[in-house]
Amino acid sequence: MANTPQRADAAGSIYRLAAVAFGHPLAELQQALVDGSFHAAFNEPWHQVTGREWPRCEPSADFAALEAGYIDAFVHGRRGKPRISLLAGEYEHLLGGQTRPVFMLNIQAFYRHFGLHAATKDEGRAEEPDHVIDMLEFMAVLCHLEARALERDADPSPYRRAQRDFLQRYLVPLLNAIHHDLARQKALALDATLIRMLEDLPEWTRQQLAELEARVGPYADASASVSNRPRSVAQNLWN
Repeated sequence: MANTPQRADAAGSIYRLAAVAFGHPLAELQQALVDGSFHAAFNEPWHQVTGREWPRCEPSADFAALEAGYIDAFVHGRRGKPRISLLAGEYEHLLGGQTRPVFMLNIQAFYRHFGLHAATKDEGRAEEPDHVIDMLEFMAVLCHLEARALERDADPSPYRRAQRDFLQRYLVPLLNAIHHDLARQKALALDATLIRMLEDLPEWTRQQLAELEARVGPYADASASVSNRPRSVAQNLWN
C-alpha cells in the first residue's frame, strides 16, 4: 500500500474520523463508542497505514458524561475558557509573530486555493479556519485528491506537497500544542477515546510529514506558496 490510492484513502479516513471525534458530541457518537463501531471504523485505516492495531478505550458512562467532559476540556472548563484550546490562533507561539487575523487569512488561502469555503449553517456562524476540525477535514480532502490522481495514473506530487506544507506549517504544530496542554491537565473528564486520539495523532502526523518529505522533498518556505498547487473542483469543506 506504500504508493497506492488505498493508502491515501486510508490516511484521509483517519483525518476525517478524527475531525468527527473532535466535533461537539452527538448522541450518535456516544452510541458508536459504546457499540465499538467508531473504533472499528478508525482502526481499519489506522492498521492499513501504520501496521498496528489502535487500542479500544472504555467509553464514557453515557452521553451526558461524554458531552460534559468535552465542554469542560474544550469549551469553558476553567474560568470560562477551555482547558485545552482546539484553535491554533489561541496559541501565541504558533502565530510566528503574525496577528491572528493575518494567521487566519494565511490558513484560508490554502482552503480557497482548492475551492473550499467554510460552512455558515452551524449555529448561524462561520467555522473558525484555524480550528483543528477544519484542518483535519482539509487534510482529508487533500488525501482524497491524491488518491484520485493515483487512480488516473496522474502525478500526485502537487497534492502531496500541499499536505506536507500544511502539516508543517499548521496541523503538526497545533496537535503538538494540544498534546502539551493535555499533559498538563489534572482530573480531566474527557472521554478516553478522545484522549487516546490526542496522544496518538501528533506522532502519526509527524510520521506522515516525514513520509511526504521523503517522496516530494523537504519543506521550504519558498515552496509553500499556494500558487504552486493545483485547484480542485469547488466544494464545501465543512457541510
